[in-house]
Amino acid sequence: MEKITGLIVAPFTPFSENNEVNFNALAPYASMLANSGLKGVFVNGSSGEGYMLTTEERLLLTEKWVEVVPEDFKVIVHVGSCCLKDSVVMAKHAETVGAWGIGAMAPPFPKIGRIEELVEYCETIAAAAPSLPFYYYHIPYFNGVNFSMLDLLEAVDGRIPNFAGIKFTFEGMYDYHQCCLYKGGKFDMLHGQDETILNSLVQGHTKGGICGTANYNGTTLVEIVEAYQNGDIETARERQDFAQAVINVIARYRGNIVAGKRIMKLIGLDLGLNRVPFRNMTKVEEAAMNDELNAIGFFERCNKF
Repeated sequence: MEKITGLIVAPFTPFSENNEVNFNALAPYASMLANSGLKGVFVNGSSGEGYMLTTEERLLLTEKWVEVVPEDFKVIVHVGSCCLKDSVVMAKHAETVGAWGIGAMAPPFPKIGRIEELVEYCETIAAAAPSLPFYYYHIPYFNGVNFSMLDLLEAVDGRIPNFAGIKFTFEGMYDYHQCCLYKGGKFDMLHGQDETILNSLVQGHTKGGICGTANYNGTTLVEIVEAYQNGDIETARERQDFAQAVINVIARYRGNIVAGKRIMKLIGLDLGLNRVPFRNMTKVEEAAMNDELNAIGFFERCNKF
């Protein structure tokens, strides 16, 4: 099964003024992401407010992303849901419309309490789209499911034929490394924490990742990977430090999903507000964040439309 090389971005879902999905924003959005050196999108995930979308909206977004992306730009569809039947519908649909792959995080409710339950959840979804690679999305901060991912790999190995790997969005670099080493690197371990891209590269096994802040800071994140691959550790470290400086700013304004989405407006593409229950930024906060980003030279180094 193909392993992903390079960085995939987890895009925001564009909304209009009346809080409906704005499909017209997707084409220029996709073009900007590709021009920033990114290799694909992981749609309808946490950055995309997937759990705030209806199933029908998620299906339509999948279709539109597949339509607008450039050739060879991967579309991976997050199909996780609190309703497993909906996940099956979305997985089948992704396969039908030509998505490259699918993925799913564990549902936030009810909380999965055993590895076997998680395996059954993944198995059901993966079987609905047998021709597509399936990635488990490990993000315990959102759903409280914090098993050893090495245990998960051992449990799915030989049981789920199209289990490709894990989108690993967690601080547990020891567990991540153990997963990378499993059976000589059998599974695709996509690094999912933008703060530690360089760490994962130094461990020597990371080939690809899925990033949230790449929506607006993708150029810098790509440069971390390129500099490291070229043996330029000082440049890679400087780019990682800059990426952290940007993250430190958004952390003061409710993080990537809220602050990051408003940054898109500041760099040229207004993707609208977040859906309830997210608490949107005020105009005062937006102006303050703009000043902080200016102070670190963000707008000279960010993605460009």
